[in-house]
Amino acid sequence: MASQNEPQTQNVDKDVAYIIDRPIVLVGMMGVGKTSIGKRLAASLGTDFVDADDEIEKAAGLSIAEIFAKYGEDYFRDGERRVIARLIEERPKVIATGGGAFVNDFTRALILERATSIWLDADVQILADRVSRRNHRPLLKGKDPFTVLTELGKIRNPLYAAANFHIRSDTSPHARTVENILKALAACP
Repeated sequence: MASQNEPQTQNVDKDVAYIIDRPIVLVGMMGVGKTSIGKRLAASLGTDFVDADDEIEKAAGLSIAEIFAKYGEDYFRDGERRVIARLIEERPKVIATGGGAFVNDFTRALILERATSIWLDADVQILADRVSRRNHRPLLKGKDPFTVLTELGKIRNPLYAAANFHIRSDTSPHARTVENILKALAACP
């Protein structure tokens, strides 16, 4: 019997198993579903899942909101860059990044060089609806989510476009998005 730390292999899609020789990194705007889709994708591939934001909070001993409030966004982005670099160097896995991670030149270059990157994308209104359900995102504090996400998209979407794959994550169930990711990975030589 496999230990809890070993990846489960019974759900592995044999057509894409080869791709797990390097990390799969999910990038995209807040609210697009990187964490929930990432967990499902990792289960489908029989590998581990890690949320970079969770790892940042563990390393700092503070929530992301507390890091932003106490030290500012630049400090947070520096810690985010270091955590993602460490995660990419470890055993291959599925990694969900924060929405701004891929905007950092160093982080983006590292992901593009050493991982398979997947841009999860959705319409701004869908993202705004999703993030409005929870009040924990520092960049949205006291602001209109639709307006903030529209402005962030103008800056970030051209950078996200550098990812290896572009997958829509609109109103379809997350299982469908995972299927689309698996098909894209299988079609890649």
